[in-house]
Amino acid sequence: MQELIEFIKKNNIGKYQENVSLASHTTYRVGGVAKVFVYPKNKDKLVMLLKFIKTKKIKFKVLGNGSNTLFSDKEYDGVIIKLDLFNEIKYYRNLVKAGAGVSLMKLSLQTVKKGLSGLEFATGIPGTVGGAIYMNAGAYKSDMGYVTKSIEVLTPKFEVITMTNKELNFHYRTSFLQNNPQYICLEATIQLRKSDKDLLMEIVEDRRKRRVESQPLEYPSAGSVFRNPPDNFAGKLIEDLGLKGHMIGGAKISEKHANFIINFNHAKGEDIKKLIELVKKEVKEKYDIDLKIEQEFVNWE
Repeated sequence: MQELIEFIKKNNIGKYQENVSLASHTTYRVGGVAKVFVYPKNKDKLVMLLKFIKTKKIKFKVLGNGSNTLFSDKEYDGVIIKLDLFNEIKYYRNLVKAGAGVSLMKLSLQTVKKGLSGLEFATGIPGTVGGAIYMNAGAYKSDMGYVTKSIEVLTPKFEVITMTNKELNFHYRTSFLQNNPQYICLEATIQLRKSDKDLLMEIVEDRRKRRVESQPLEYPSAGSVFRNPPDNFAGKLIEDLGLKGHMIGGAKISEKHANFIINFNHAKGEDIKKLIELVKKEVKEKYDIDLKIEQEFVNWE
């Protein structure tokens, strides 16, 4: 990695850190140590970095807030790229352009306060704009696919292109980006509509209270573990199996919401993964339903 460090310094790519705990960069608060974290200053520096990484065949991952990611406990022998500096927000009437590194919660609250409707579903989603589009994050019967007009994306050939909503192929908790992770979201154009600010704030506050009552927000987690099957709820299936409160190591199925796995007591990544696999197996055996995992497993190979 020393050659990479020298390259980053020589070309002024951006801030970097060595031997960083992934537990401090994921909402599960688990994960091993990554050899290098780097925060590119802009698109040009990102392209330079990626070209070098690919030429040298260095493993890498672009990471948002780590709110839907489960890293293993072993060392990540590669580079974690953070787009935190891609954080500009611009408003054009009912359109907003936001960099991939912008906090989705921050953006959604900001739009609500401006009397713009469309992102209020996202005020409790702790991801970045780029990560939310990648996963097609959603809640309350809405998701990023409903509001994303287009994105600026870096292709595997290092070209910056615009992809429209239709091209992004949004479906329930998935998108073109998730199926083509070599494409990197740089910026999103989000289409909103004018609404009553006070009414929007009431909706946001009501949903905040409901989240506090129904979700284990006091513990590290990555939100819902499984997608809801058609005409059913993953949480109910898990609860009906009597698995609420079940633990493996320090990981626990929440007693508040069965589709949440929480880091209850210094869990390891392995504890959480085993618990996810147990739930998946039990639901398949009992109901013949193959639950789809929302979270992304990284560095388990």
